[in-house]
Amino acid sequence: MTNRRYHHGDLPAALLARAEQTLRERGAGALSLRELARDIGVSPAAPSRHFKAKQELLDALARTGFERLAEAIADSQEGAGESFPERLDAAARAYVGFAVDNAALLDLMFSVKHSPEASEALGATAHRWSERLLELISYGQRRGEVRDGPLERVALPLFAGLHGYAGLSVSGMLPPEVAEHGLDDVIASLLRGCEPD
Repeated sequence: MTNRRYHHGDLPAALLARAEQTLRERGAGALSLRELARDIGVSPAAPSRHFKAKQELLDALARTGFERLAEAIADSQEGAGESFPERLDAAARAYVGFAVDNAALLDLMFSVKHSPEASEALGATAHRWSERLLELISYGQRRGEVRDGPLERVALPLFAGLHGYAGLSVSGMLPPEVAEHGLDDVIASLLRGCEPD
């Protein structure tokens, strides 16, 4: 379906928006700068002014995704309460919500990030969301609500649990009776794992 409403506005943003729609509908393999140009009604050469190759487009898509994920986690902390359990609950729901709503994008984000062709800018942006969770763990440690230890070691089971649950949710592998309270159970388990010794 061709969208001919693009009129010399923000071409990179228009390309990224269309690329994300294509990613969601048909997967990363269907992304083509030429087809994106056709879809938004610009010349086939127009995208090359902003993205020299498909890898640059994938980098930009992944960067945008990591920025939105970090923002979702940060936004979740507003009004979340003061205790670590309340703040973790909000952050976990934000992460899983983003993952479920943006499954194809999340998959692209984590795969492109590890590509040898990935840009330095992508590497820096990719760490912002996890830094938010590390800050949350540090906050819990300062309050005495999270066990002592290096942040990365305390965080690993938490990250793995959330990412694993999100993957199961997206894949449709959770039976309805598990899905209804599954995230509550995962968060409760993560909180037990974070408790001081």
